[in-house]
Amino acid sequence: MEAVVSSRPVRLAAAAASFRHAILEFPRRFALKWRRSLQFRTVAATVLLTALAFTGVGAFLSSQIATGLYDERVNQAEAEAQRGLSGVKSIFENSSASDRATVTSMVTDTLKLLEGTGAEAPRHFLLTPLKNAQNLYVASLTNSTITAATIPEALSRAVAEGDGQYSQPLALPVGDRDVPGVAFGTKVVLPPGNAYALYLIYDLSSVQQTLDYIHRVLWAGGALLLVLIGGVAWVVTRAVVHPVSEAAAASEKIAAGQLQERLEVKGEDELARLGASFNHMAETLQEQITQLAAMSEMQQRFVSDVSHELRTPLTTVRMGAEVLYDARGDFDPVSARSAELLYNQVERFQALLADLLEISRFDAGAAVLDAEPTDMLDVVRRAIDDARPLAENSGSALELVTEQTRCITDMDDRRIDRILRNLIVNALEHGEGNPVQVTVAASDEAVAVAVRDHGIGMTEDEASKVFDRFWRADPARARTTGGSGLGLSIAAGDARLHGGWLQAWGKPGEGSCFRLTLPRHRDTVLQQSPLPQPQWDGATQPEAAADAVPDAELHKEDERAAP
Repeated sequence: MEAVVSSRPVRLAAAAASFRHAILEFPRRFALKWRRSLQFRTVAATVLLTALAFTGVGAFLSSQIATGLYDERVNQAEAEAQRGLSGVKSIFENSSASDRATVTSMVTDTLKLLEGTGAEAPRHFLLTPLKNAQNLYVASLTNSTITAATIPEALSRAVAEGDGQYSQPLALPVGDRDVPGVAFGTKVVLPPGNAYALYLIYDLSSVQQTLDYIHRVLWAGGALLLVLIGGVAWVVTRAVVHPVSEAAAASEKIAAGQLQERLEVKGEDELARLGASFNHMAETLQEQITQLAAMSEMQQRFVSDVSHELRTPLTTVRMGAEVLYDARGDFDPVSARSAELLYNQVERFQALLADLLEISRFDAGAAVLDAEPTDMLDVVRRAIDDARPLAENSGSALELVTEQTRCITDMDDRRIDRILRNLIVNALEHGEGNPVQVTVAASDEAVAVAVRDHGIGMTEDEASKVFDRFWRADPARARTTGGSGLGLSIAAGDARLHGGWLQAWGKPGEGSCFRLTLPRHRDTVLQQSPLPQPQWDGATQPEAAADAVPDAELHKEDERAAP
């Protein structure tokens, strides 16, 4: 029992916390629902506008009803008060009573004529002497708890100073509350010549009750009307929005590769025609995508088969070229030069064939990642050391910039080494003898390597094509390193295989920057790169930027530039 009793406050606190959380979450959920649901937005707008219209019309009707009902009751009461007060005043004026007892009896009998219910509302009378009265035969008389203090000051002053009949609304105390009423008053004279104020007060609480009932009926009817209109709007909008939602869901499935997805068509209306058109479009797309897929598969198989078939004769040709190249010292100058050209071009052809085989593996989805924990700094230093001869030849200084001493990352070091070699060689080739910086940074989730040159740079159009196959910024520019034109495409494939990003920025005349970002663990989804975007001289943002990995995940990185 003690455990149960002690746990009750805990349950109450948890319930209160849950209720507060629900209250705080309501605006966010409402806004989310408003943005994402056309049906909810339509129904909510319909109900809101209907509520505003009903409020306006209800306020107008309530005002008109209250004014008409009040004016009718007041006019009836005024007519009755005119007759009653005039009759009593006339009796007082024509009375022959002169002594105290006779005057008191006459006044009491006469005022009884004013008792009862008039104008469909209870009424009360009050006879009270005016100020400065002397030798009074009759004191204040009333048939209720109303006193002179209940009468408004303005009405009391008007009755004391005038000889006509005056009226004014007032609040009547009934029990512990005040109810609306109206008072009519006139001045009368009683023996031995003292002036009195005679009031006839009408209780209009029945009018207020009628108005309250009308208001309740209007509110209840309005609430019911809102519910009915909301239900009707929900049914009507669902009839229109539901097919659109089905079409959206079907289009998402088709985009995901379920090309056989179709809409169910019912009837002959506009939505039915929309469904039929959608199905026709889906069938056409399926046919075209199937044809393109078949053609792509045939092309990939052709490239792969040709590449494999060329390896054997190319190996034979290379062996012959090596023999001629080694014996070129015995040839005449023309033959020796021909042997050198043959040897260089056969090597270039072999590199191109190797790249084509790698591209065909990416296209076929047969590329395999052999990832192991490896120190990224060791791979970067090895790539820089291998590029030192080319850097000395081009007159560019290679510089490693990092604050890391060790950076273990799950990666295929062969593929990462290939990416880095390609980026560094490209930077040296297009750096025009200027220094090239290789920057390494890391966080708990990712590691990044940026290769920055200060050469010719890239325009926006060039940056958008930098990862295309066989693309060259200037077709007339000679390749000093004999590249195949597939290096960046293969590097992009290697980066995707690691679940990473390969991004490029550039500005004409100020150089280019390529940034490789990899997750440190294979099950990590990249959110942000440890290295920021490059800053260019005189500009806060790069003029041109491109991404090698156009996945949806790239949009989560706030700092990267859009291609």
